[in-house]
Amino acid sequence: MIEILAVDDDRGILEMIRKALSREGYLVTVLDDPMKLDISSLGKYQLILLDVMMPRTDGFSLCREIRDLVDCPIIFLTAKTDEKALMEGLGIGGDDYITKPFGIGELRARVSAHIRREKREKRHFIYIGDVRFSMQERKIYCKDTEIGFTKAEYDICEFLALNRGQVFSKERILEKIFGFDGESSDSAITEHVKNIRAKFQRFEMNPIETVWGIGYRWK
Repeated sequence: MIEILAVDDDRGILEMIRKALSREGYLVTVLDDPMKLDISSLGKYQLILLDVMMPRTDGFSLCREIRDLVDCPIIFLTAKTDEKALMEGLGIGGDDYITKPFGIGELRARVSAHIRREKREKRHFIYIGDVRFSMQERKIYCKDTEIGFTKAEYDICEFLALNRGQVFSKERILEKIFGFDGESSDSAITEHVKNIRAKFQRFEMNPIETVWGIGYRWK
């Protein structure tokens, strides 16, 4: 399910956002105090809505703080109509803005459009269920407990997770992980997947599925 975070000091607006987007099937988290934002949880959101004018901090400052921590679109909610201010927001990493007061239809349309066309490469985190990839650390966690993987094992997991649902042959995985000139064989991929599954099994998980006669995919 697509998760969205909305940060605004106006609880009325937050409730309107929550109801409107929940009806579209999104899981919406609302926060009326930006100072209580849990930075470590940001990677799970597919879109963030930020009010520009808030006490103690503002949406632009918050965007600067989190932009390098998230890959998702950031949309500003603003009563400002000054073009210079709006361009500043887009220049620091915002993707769009919605001018207050706004209607439910506009909100839904803007959010839907950004999520539909969001294809930027993930550089920081991947969240799939209880599994979290910290891509800069090159580490994988299950419910905040690190799972120790070798370089090749991590690379296989990340490749399959980034392409979740797609089936890849052993040959394709081998080429992606070790390159055209790699000296490993298909059997090495089989062994790596076996080891990966054993490590996930400790958490009663088996995210890599065998598609018989074809290859593997991340469920």
